[in-house]
Amino acid sequence: MAKLRHTKSNAFFKKAKRIIPGGVNSPVRAFRAVGGNPLFISSAKGSKIYDVDGNEYIDYVLSWGPMILGHSHPTVVKALQKACTRGTSFGAPTPLEIELAGMIRKAYPSMEIVRMVNSGTEATMSAIRVARGFTGRDKIIKFEGCYHGHADGLLVKAGSGAATFGVPDSPGVPKDYARNTITLPFNDLSAFRKTLEKSAKQIACVIIEPVVGNSGLILPRPGYLEGLRKLTKKYGVVLIFDEVMTGFRVSYGGAQKAFKIKPDMTCLGKVIGGGLPVGAYGGRSDIMKMVSPEGPVYQAGTLSGNPLAMTAGIETLKILSQPGTYKKLMEKSEALEEALKGAANSAGVKTKFYRAGTMFCTYFTDQEVYSFEDAKKSDTGKFGIFFRKMLDEGINLAPSQFESGFMSLAHSNADIDNTARAAYKAFKEIA
Repeated sequence: MAKLRHTKSNAFFKKAKRIIPGGVNSPVRAFRAVGGNPLFISSAKGSKIYDVDGNEYIDYVLSWGPMILGHSHPTVVKALQKACTRGTSFGAPTPLEIELAGMIRKAYPSMEIVRMVNSGTEATMSAIRVARGFTGRDKIIKFEGCYHGHADGLLVKAGSGAATFGVPDSPGVPKDYARNTITLPFNDLSAFRKTLEKSAKQIACVIIEPVVGNSGLILPRPGYLEGLRKLTKKYGVVLIFDEVMTGFRVSYGGAQKAFKIKPDMTCLGKVIGGGLPVGAYGGRSDIMKMVSPEGPVYQAGTLSGNPLAMTAGIETLKILSQPGTYKKLMEKSEALEEALKGAANSAGVKTKFYRAGTMFCTYFTDQEVYSFEDAKKSDTGKFGIFFRKMLDEGINLAPSQFESGFMSLAHSNADIDNTARAAYKAFKEIA
């Protein structure tokens, strides 16, 4: 396959850099981790995206997860077109909010009461505020490699020791915010236990991606999530599952259903908006009754429960809840897993492949990945080569070793076969 031309994308990027920070509206889109310039996309349909130069790509980014049905699903598009004629925003209650919240609660029984917001960042930020209001405590625990949005208190890296208070991970984050965040290694139950034994009376909540999707993909060790649940109950600390990425992706009921863990609170986004901006948080009724106007913890949003986002979410979940849908999704995901593993083995390249439901990641390492420290040992140079070779073959992957890929219902057997052939060629370039 001839190398694709990106003349128009490069021209748009040059123009964008003059009026948008770095030329992009979200950092990972800039391709700095893999080299080259980003694609500018003109359209998408099914499993494919099309750039402004007319190139076609099999897409495994899927808008970073939401497009689980595939791009421009006709049922969702038709419903949105109809919804647009009724109005794009009301700033007032609508029956659609109740319908989607009910569907979420049915899929996630732990979310007894649900509040709609506009993004995953809003969901995690709000859930932490509610947990603090409920417990009367200030400090929180997060884990290395887990990303919970760009709120100040969450852009925090670990201090000098495993259980020390964090320091800002970005300029503009006050040190006082970071002092209330404790960062621990993922999959290290001993470090977590010691921290609670020492500081539980100061800790309002623990927030965690039950499957880490922002460091590639890191699975919890057997017993790890169960240990977190047991210890948080013992010490009266609110356990928050950030399922913005894993929600409806690991299973219809998310990671908490797959691992049989009931958190106190859950944050969702991505899939529940069917491609439109949306988020939600919810949990035990006694905790959620702290939220204004029922309780004293303030949180608001002009566009929360937006009728277009609610419509897209409802139609998406209707399709996902149909019998056999997840069987198809898992079969496709398993086929891709075997294809990519087989291509790497045939080419003689050592990789570690991990999958959780419809999420996946290939690390360029021969060591198992259980933590962010393990993930950082991957050969990012080899990943960069792999990414660029795959792009040249018409395969769109996330432009970072530390991001997950996603499967959709729209991906075909031919897509998977073409991906396998492209991967073999790319791996051979690296071997």
